[in-house]
Amino acid sequence: MYLCKVIQYFDKNTIKLLRIPFSFFLMPVFLFASASLNNLHIVNTIIAFVALHVFIYPASNGYNSYMDKDTDSIGGLEKPPLPTINLFYVSLVFDVIGLVLCGFVSFGFAALIILYVLASRAYSFKGIRLKKYPIISWITVSFFQGSYLFLVLFFNLSNNLKLEQFPTVLFFVPSLLIGATYPLSQVYQHQQDKASGDKTLSILLGYKGTFIFSASLFIIATILFFIQTAILTPNILHFYWFQAFLFPVVIYFLWWAFQVFQNNKQANFKNTMRMNIISSLMLTSYFALEIIIKHWNK
Repeated sequence: MYLCKVIQYFDKNTIKLLRIPFSFFLMPVFLFASASLNNLHIVNTIIAFVALHVFIYPASNGYNSYMDKDTDSIGGLEKPPLPTINLFYVSLVFDVIGLVLCGFVSFGFAALIILYVLASRAYSFKGIRLKKYPIISWITVSFFQGSYLFLVLFFNLSNNLKLEQFPTVLFFVPSLLIGATYPLSQVYQHQQDKASGDKTLSILLGYKGTFIFSASLFIIATILFFIQTAILTPNILHFYWFQAFLFPVVIYFLWWAFQVFQNNKQANFKNTMRMNIISSLMLTSYFALEIIIKHWNK
């Protein structure tokens, strides 16, 4: 009977607002951390992947959608349905399941993911609503979805890891990549965010400023990646591979920036989603290739 009551909360619109496929856009950070390890604990890696991408990330999406009650396009949904209380309860259930799975990796891992969940809730929770503050919200999202997760995953997915093995330079790269992508994901939502009383970094920077800012962070991330792979490791071939996979992203970014500079209406949902898909696909492919090469003969 209790199971039937739980199942009834999983209606079609609620499932849609969890935006589970949208978790794909955060997959590069997970794979980046995995690719940086010499010894992966396979079982823990699989559990952590499922916990984050199937439960924790969708729970955050659902909670944010419930709080925002968007009537216009949001990440992954061009025409989102209006949320109901079901979405709130389902997001809590997903959080609990995800955190229980994290506990199978380690209690420390679960505790650190709880901190991630709290930061995500603070982003849209009406009582705090970090989304109203462009700089603070950008720092929060860039850090917790980027370097924080990279650090947490790095020290929880490995066998016999030593502190001195941590790639300090690479620690900053995930936040730079997330920080560059984040304002681009907001560039089509200016009117909706203003109507909600929110002031995102993209609104603060403007259309042109958003692209210039993002390009600057991408360049810094590339420089740091070069320092790690060409100087500190060194393995310059990995840097060349990285550039090859990023080439389609750069081409599309430049084309899109040119279009927006000519006409702000090009900063729309479809172009933003194309940018997210191309960049996530290329980064995911690169880091997946790194993992395969590193662990193929082990």
